[in-house]
Amino acid sequence: MRHFRSSTRMPILFVLTLLASSLCAAQTYTVTDLGRITDLGTLPGDQYSIAKGLNATGQITGASGNDLNDTSEVFLESNGHMGGLGTLGGSSGVGNAINASGQVAGYSTRADGTYHAFISSNGQLTDIGDLGGGSAVAYGINDLGQVVGSAVTLNHENHPFVYRDGQMTDLGTLGSSGNDWWNVAQGINKVGAVVGTSYDKDGNFFGFVWFNGKMHKLGTLGGPWSEAWAINNKGQITGMAYTPSTTHAFITTTTGKLKDLGTIPGSDASWGLSINNSGAVVGYCPFADTYHGFIYKGGKIYDLNKFLPAGSGWELIFAEGINDNGQIVGLGMHNGQERGFLLTPNK
Repeated sequence: MRHFRSSTRMPILFVLTLLASSLCAAQTYTVTDLGRITDLGTLPGDQYSIAKGLNATGQITGASGNDLNDTSEVFLESNGHMGGLGTLGGSSGVGNAINASGQVAGYSTRADGTYHAFISSNGQLTDIGDLGGGSAVAYGINDLGQVVGSAVTLNHENHPFVYRDGQMTDLGTLGSSGNDWWNVAQGINKVGAVVGTSYDKDGNFFGFVWFNGKMHKLGTLGGPWSEAWAINNKGQITGMAYTPSTTHAFITTTTGKLKDLGTIPGSDASWGLSINNSGAVVGYCPFADTYHGFIYKGGKIYDLNKFLPAGSGWELIFAEGINDNGQIVGLGMHNGQERGFLLTPNK
């Protein structure tokens, strides 16, 4: 199977203030400036690829695979060359995030078919264990090599974790108990602030930010639920929150409130998946029979497909990652084939 897809306001304000740092230079996007798109291709013999994360130097990770037998392999793309990192012994693996040192975090099946989280070093994948329940997945990594994700506990619950100094720490939940709830950490920044999603005791799920041993619940956009997907080094968070009628991507403000990013024309919903240190957000919006990647920049949300030259053969579906140079990676259809892409703005 391919696995690709308010209260406590004062504590959140404190965290956001504590994490503040200087803004990076703003990147302006126009139709002519954001037209350089690269098809990342696949590993030899594969039929599809997806790009999930990239670092400041443009190294990319994701997965390359074959639809015929549902296999995939973690890849690392550097200087225009895609190299395979393999799996943990099973048939599938995906790299979800990459740090400045080129370390990749993600998850893979082992020979027994269970999923385990990994971190890479010198081209080798290392299993980082679990919380006693025999399975884990990883979604984020910072420049210190600290990894976050979700792992199964001894009592068969899914809990968010942070892995650092060779140890996996259970971050707890917002109150849920039992194995019906998916509690997960999705992102971590340079000072170890973690974001993710957790259920409370009533079965409602909310985005959270975890810092200094405490988990703080994020709010919503007027609806019942929310999810947090990424955090930058300023402490800004993006994700998805429910309005009274739909779901919209958000970014947290300096007061800890969620700012609604809206949607692109033709869609009534949006999800924010990644945020850089300038506060630019990328994600996707659903349509009747497809999805379109977007970028939110300068107070406006844009369909990434509007930046492509006519006749490019591309449809950009998911925007999965953005770095401080404004480069964007994700999944698109290129001449009818599923391909990871790199979208690079002109300077």
